[in-house]
Amino acid sequence: MPNHVLLNNIDHKSLRIDTGHGAALGDDVMFTVTFPAEFRSVQAHYPIVFHKDAQGELQPVAMFGFKQGSNLFLDGGRWDATYVPLAIERQPFLIGRDGEQLMVHIDLDHPRVRNDRGEMLFRDQGGTTDYLDRITSVLMTLHDGLGGTPAFMEAMLRHDLIESFTLDVELDDGSLNRLVGFYTINEERLRALDAAALDELHRAGHLEPVYMVVASVSRFRDLIARMNRRHAAGH
Repeated sequence: MPNHVLLNNIDHKSLRIDTGHGAALGDDVMFTVTFPAEFRSVQAHYPIVFHKDAQGELQPVAMFGFKQGSNLFLDGGRWDATYVPLAIERQPFLIGRDGEQLMVHIDLDHPRVRNDRGEMLFRDQGGTTDYLDRITSVLMTLHDGLGGTPAFMEAMLRHDLIESFTLDVELDDGSLNRLVGFYTINEERLRALDAAALDELHRAGHLEPVYMVVASVSRFRDLIARMNRRHAAGH
């Protein structure tokens, strides 16, 4: 169970954060949430699809694998991509509210939290380290970006651009894998939008992210290749 507390330089002055990568650090996940302003960076490596959250609301996610607990970008202690989505990079921190003010919180039970090694959060005099400053910036970018997601999703649904899909993957060894429960952009309906609809999406800043989602579909080929390599290696 997460143990979220408000970060402060008294109780947490000796905490360190393991910034490496690996399954033991919580990185072995099938996907993570992303947001329209991040799509350009994400689509260079990962398919972007849509998934219903616990409240039944559609949200964009970056895909790392085809089954729960499988991240095909993890290679031992290395993340095999030049961009790691911010929702992964920010671990074990999160934004919380203290009244109207946004504050940095930390999950003390997260496997990245240590006392013996890793990045320090506070200097000896109590000030924040460059690492914590960077994380705070990541958290604010993530907070602002996720705040723009509902308007993007509303526009997608209003123009009937979201459709469910099933992906059947046959690996080189003959094994079959099926990806279900995810949604994507209906490219036929996107191409059929009239000039007024396209102009509306463009003015709202939604048009570029839509095309980034469409472009990202080609990254499924890379995921399949990674899964084939993993199966061939016996993992």
